[in-house]
Amino acid sequence: MKITILGCYSATPRTFTNPTAQVLEINNQIFLIDCGEGTQVQLRKQKIKFSRIKRIFISHLHGDHFFGLIGLISTFRLLNRENPLHVYGPKGIKEAITLQLKLSNSWTDYPLHFHELTNKDSELIYEDEFVSVTTIPLQHRIYCNGFLFKEKEGDRKLVLSKVLNKNIDKAYYRSIKKGKDITLDTGEVIPNNELTEAPDPVKSYAFCSDTKYDEAKIPLINEATVLYHESTFLESHQHLCQKTGHSSAKEAATIAQKANVGTLLLGHYSTRYGDIELFKNEAKTIFENVEVADDGKIFEF
Repeated sequence: MKITILGCYSATPRTFTNPTAQVLEINNQIFLIDCGEGTQVQLRKQKIKFSRIKRIFISHLHGDHFFGLIGLISTFRLLNRENPLHVYGPKGIKEAITLQLKLSNSWTDYPLHFHELTNKDSELIYEDEFVSVTTIPLQHRIYCNGFLFKEKEGDRKLVLSKVLNKNIDKAYYRSIKKGKDITLDTGEVIPNNELTEAPDPVKSYAFCSDTKYDEAKIPLINEATVLYHESTFLESHQHLCQKTGHSSAKEAATIAQKANVGTLLLGHYSTRYGDIELFKNEAKTIFENVEVADDGKIFEF
């Protein structure tokens, strides 16, 4: 599992920082999460192929999380994209994008599908044989969702020495990895657990965009491999959290601790602060395994 941070600062872009956007690579698939201004430039800097982006997930309709979307969709058209693009986001996102396409007479030549979200409860919004995506309802000033990306359990691992010892034909290897017992020509049944080991543990990524402190999401993100949680403020500006619908670094760490996640990844910093290591230092007073996102930074788990 690989996370590439394209932007992780709040509010307005600066010459050296960008608003929220990141790319998640999980089970050989790429997902773009949020799309603030400058996202396509950051994608090029990170050498991420545009053609690999098939699904985009937008948390909410504040500009620093989706103003880059129309530009990216338009660029796909200029690059003669043919593959469909699926956009998941709050109700209204289709109107916002299609109005701009209409007024600029820039309709896409490729299929563009919008999946608008209105449910205030968690729901499954995408699933294939490798990964599932469910929403994480968040408490912000407008309708907002986070997203939980979770791998499907993989095949069991062959213990080749044991398989060879039983002189089992290669034609049965796939069935064995799928968990099936094997019956030899002699009639002997070999239990699957004698030939295989458990698959690698599934990995999951919980993306929690703009939100005030809210323990209701803890069951949804429990034991996630990685939790990205906004941490707009330090403790010195804790009084601004409720009013703005944001969290502090300590509040993000408290959620991580209560949800027993593997790693906490902080982001969405207010640009009033000069050093993002301050966020890490505050969070670590509550939760030990903390990383700080920064533009261009890559995390692999």
